[in-house]
Amino acid sequence: MKNIVYKIVIAGFFGLMCVYFSSCKKEQSVYHEYVNTVQDFEGSAMDYLKAQPKGTFDSLLLVLERCPALADSLSSQQVSLFAPVNKNFQASVKYLNLIRAAEGKAPVYLSNADPIALLYMMSKYIIRGNNNTDFYASSVDGLQLNSILSNYPMHVKYVKLSSAGYVGGGPSVLNFSDTHGSSFISAWTTTLTNAVNIKTNNATINILSPLHNFGFNDFSYLLDQ
Repeated sequence: MKNIVYKIVIAGFFGLMCVYFSSCKKEQSVYHEYVNTVQDFEGSAMDYLKAQPKGTFDSLLLVLERCPALADSLSSQQVSLFAPVNKNFQASVKYLNLIRAAEGKAPVYLSNADPIALLYMMSKYIIRGNNNTDFYASSVDGLQLNSILSNYPMHVKYVKLSSAGYVGGGPSVLNFSDTHGSSFISAWTTTLTNAVNIKTNNATINILSPLHNFGFNDFSYLLDQ
């Protein structure tokens, strides 16, 4: 019965997404939704997140508040953060609660979600080592790197987008992938960055595309229990 409910909700969800994408205009590119006006920030990665306008990283800060070990790492450790914006969390929470509503369950939000599940998912976005795009550009195939806390295998690949008809003439982005423990790319879940190389005193921050769903497909699975 649960599988049937999932199929119904998933079909409806992707139907809505198709309508959304078909209505988007070219100038509404996801690469321009977050504008990075500060390349170097005097302070820690946590300080940077807190200093941004309301509505940008509120959800991320709430999750970090519930995961103090990760917040501490972003304050003092040398790391690379692939930072989800509010939209990344909103999509995941909305989809989870569509499923739960169809099952007759109470909604779950970031404020009351299982903290262990949040810790597991959030740790994937924090990579050991303070690395900018030059580090990733050194490898044609990208690099497999370990996340903080659990050494979970993530993959980062440097890409130059096309622009105005010129292949590789556009902005530099990073493909950020959850490998799900597999060596086969077809099994990975990949998202793009929206802004890169924001330097803080202890970290490099890359902002994720607002089209990414927080959790790399694990959000609903882990929190619909």
